[in-house]
Amino acid sequence: MAKKSILEERLQTVQNRIAEACVKARRDPSEVTLVAVTKTAGPETIREIVQLGVQDLGESRVQQLVQRASQLHEMFQRRKTHGVPQTSLPPVRWHMIGHLQRNKVKQLLPHVHCIHSVDSLRLAEEIDEIGMKTRSKVPVMLQINASEEPQKHGVAVGAAIHLGEQIATMPGLQLVGLMTMAELTDDESVIRNAFRRTREIFEEMKWHKIGGPDFKHLSMGMSHDFEIAIQEGSTMVRIGSALFGGAATETEIPEE
Repeated sequence: MAKKSILEERLQTVQNRIAEACVKARRDPSEVTLVAVTKTAGPETIREIVQLGVQDLGESRVQQLVQRASQLHEMFQRRKTHGVPQTSLPPVRWHMIGHLQRNKVKQLLPHVHCIHSVDSLRLAEEIDEIGMKTRSKVPVMLQINASEEPQKHGVAVGAAIHLGEQIATMPGLQLVGLMTMAELTDDESVIRNAFRRTREIFEEMKWHKIGGPDFKHLSMGMSHDFEIAIQEGSTMVRIGSALFGGAATETEIPEE
């Protein structure tokens, strides 16, 4: 039996932790999607994690996402040309999880499956306008600054539902959920409070039928807090350092 690679072992550990957190929360592990944040991963490592069955990949910078999506696509095309079987490889879905500037939307849209970080009406309008010209509805999430940290992007808690209502009316967008990041702290109550506040907004928006049946995702939790996020209802966890090592790669990085 071949020895598992370091990445395979880390992936198995993360998947086991997700499953255990779901059991404790009395949830089905199939309800939680792992988004592997590839900021510190090289092309070979990204290829390996896709071959291990992970199909949702996240990036916080537009240029990196576009470059890596293109590299992965070219690699698969070369393999196909050379007759390498592709049946075991899942389709890859790229997620934009970092702050997005309006002038980079056009560059991003051909490559991205979902944008987690819509935090203003002007950005939503830009995605809507370009999306209607270039593709079908763009899946987006509304980013909430639930921790109320001044250095973080995201709409204020009190303004979230109104902005969500506006986004839900845009013909080029499909509002599929909410995203937040808890404060980087060891205080579990502080972390839990941010996730809980976001879930409460999510439930209120669902009650008002904002976004319709596709509004079903909570993108919450990173390497240091994803188990708490799952307990509070997360359906997508953004994991970087627990898979690829290095610093907390899932944290927010402003677009330059």
